[in-house]
Amino acid sequence: MELSLDRLTKHFGSKIAVDCVNTTLMPGVYGLLGANGAGKTTLMRMLCAVLEATSGEVLLDGKNIIDMGAEYRNILGYLPQDFGYYPSYTATEFLMYIAALKGIQREVAKKRVKELLDMVDLSGVSFKKIKTFSGGMKQRIGIAQALLNHPKVLILDEPTAGLDPKERVRFRNLLSDYAKDKIVILSTHIVSDIEAIADKVLLMKKGNFLLQGTVSELVRKAEGKVWELEVSPEEARRWQAKVTVANLRHEGDSIVLRIVADSSPVEQAVPCEASLEDLYLYHFPSKEGV
Repeated sequence: MELSLDRLTKHFGSKIAVDCVNTTLMPGVYGLLGANGAGKTTLMRMLCAVLEATSGEVLLDGKNIIDMGAEYRNILGYLPQDFGYYPSYTATEFLMYIAALKGIQREVAKKRVKELLDMVDLSGVSFKKIKTFSGGMKQRIGIAQALLNHPKVLILDEPTAGLDPKERVRFRNLLSDYAKDKIVILSTHIVSDIEAIADKVLLMKKGNFLLQGTVSELVRKAEGKVWELEVSPEEARRWQAKVTVANLRHEGDSIVLRIVADSSPVEQAVPCEASLEDLYLYHFPSKEGV
């Protein structure tokens, strides 16, 4: 299975949201990283055939997904960033309703809903109304509905928002296992989630892919750009105003800054091993305001 993006472009009036994007996706987990306004959600909506491209196309095994229509929707799972719920429905009722919309036979749906509620750890509240759920529980229902039809292409926009650390780890393991023979595209601001499970990372900026590669390939691009510097609290404030500080920790009366910069900020700065988050901050420094 192969999902190809061929010169995919989307304009909203004079604004270019996605700018002539090209890539080929095979089974595995793809992490989509980028600041707010980078074009991630617009791209994902085009991959779901929810939004039509201005130009270019998305092909599944050589077929245009718009032309495929229901054939494509039948193998697609999608969790949008702002997923709508019916608060008066129970978890079971809601998933059965979504299953009916997807054309899943009732007896098959009953079994699948039970499996999924167990998978997302909601079987104990399956007959409680969604309006009584926490944000994390609602997010898990959203993840479950995306998986209802055993999708071969699974697209998730900020799926771990609202999940606690334990839930996030459980979800990451679920996704990693699921993606063995399927294409999973995951957009999130939580860099550690992508670092943990992505087979390939797509770093998006101003509507285009700035970088594409495995986590280790991308991290290598940040090598030699990460430094630690021990300073006083007064100096720390000055450094934060002029460089990108990835982390700040207190050690006794001093503060140790993790600085992302092209070269050593001062002679006493110590080089250290880079991470995917460092690479992200290098391309999206806080002083850009994004």
